[in-house]
Amino acid sequence: RSYFSFFFVFASLLFSSLSFVVRSLTWFTSNTIEISSLSVHRKFHKLRFSDIRRISSSLQIFTMSGLLDGIPDAVALRCLAHVPLHHHPNLELVSRSWRAAIRSHELFKVRKEVQSLEHLLCVCAFDPENIWQVYSPYSDRWLTLPLLPSRIRHLAHFGAVTTAGLLFVLGGGSDAVDPLTGDHDGTFATDEVWSYDFIQRRWTPRASMLVPRAMFACCVLDGKIVVAGGFTTCRKSISGVEMYDPDIDVWTSIPDLHRTHNSACSGLVLDGKVHVLHKGLSTVQVLESVKLGWDVKDFGWPQGPMAVVEDVLYVMSQGLVFKQEGETWKMIASASEFKRRIGMALTSLSEEVLIVGGVIGPDRLNWDIKPLSDVDVLNVGSDRPAWRKVAPMTRCRGTILGCTQLTI
Repeated sequence: RSYFSFFFVFASLLFSSLSFVVRSLTWFTSNTIEISSLSVHRKFHKLRFSDIRRISSSLQIFTMSGLLDGIPDAVALRCLAHVPLHHHPNLELVSRSWRAAIRSHELFKVRKEVQSLEHLLCVCAFDPENIWQVYSPYSDRWLTLPLLPSRIRHLAHFGAVTTAGLLFVLGGGSDAVDPLTGDHDGTFATDEVWSYDFIQRRWTPRASMLVPRAMFACCVLDGKIVVAGGFTTCRKSISGVEMYDPDIDVWTSIPDLHRTHNSACSGLVLDGKVHVLHKGLSTVQVLESVKLGWDVKDFGWPQGPMAVVEDVLYVMSQGLVFKQEGETWKMIASASEFKRRIGMALTSLSEEVLIVGGVIGPDRLNWDIKPLSDVDVLNVGSDRPAWRKVAPMTRCRGTILGCTQLTI
């Protein structure tokens, strides 16, 4: 009976994935494709025979014997490009040629050509250790990535960003204590860098940072990663700044911060400039350019978690969500229901602000600490923004250690 149940579930998942491809193919066929053994309608997404030859030649590396019978691989690949990412594991089970196509960089190039991009949220929480999950708003589902192969248990205080279609996890350290011996892990800050390839579905070590650091600012500027400030291995605050080029896997030093502070810092990009904020301080250090260096400014921003949506800054402060409008702040929604929630992440995805995870702290009546997997979404693009819940994380819960967005 258990074998039959497994087979039934497997067949259902595979059928749902295949049916999506068939529906896509049927639509394309009825609207734009006239297929024979030798011809393809030229109006199919403006696809010419020269394009087919170009794509087909690149597909030779897959050793495909034909993705779909009677259809050129170049056309079949454009059909597969419209299939959501959460169906890909099921599609790989069809055949070796489908697996090769699904795990090809060519497929993701075609996804970009046909504008079949997805916006995903990448999250790592305190529990379980070194596990990342990815949320797709299209399917309202969470996928779990392979375990981050860091030598550090319970890696925390790291930087997390996405660029070049990859998820990067940089630096950080651990305050983990061995439950048997009581010994500390001993690694407060590391220089290690990992990237996750969503096509090959694996973690890869990258060039190490020039300086080990934890609790630092980390963001992406013009496709390059900028890390600034934080603390190094001896728990000393540092002002050094580095920039990483993912295309050549090289770190370079750029002008230092003007000031260092004995507090954790974070970074965001606004108006095309890197902004570094230190916890508890009103001043912001702004990178005007790599040549000009940093400038210290006091914008008078409210204190609290921040998120940027389409180059507009949002802050959650004192139980309210504010939107920056020039030099003023407009209250757009209440967040009083989240006042007891600590250790959460405030982030953005498409045109929405999200509150992810965290814990419910103790109060006078209840001393328990409750880790959360909840995700709450505020559509800030609406005339009347309102909170709604989406699918909770399926594995991650509790304090959020890393949270970033990916478009692929």
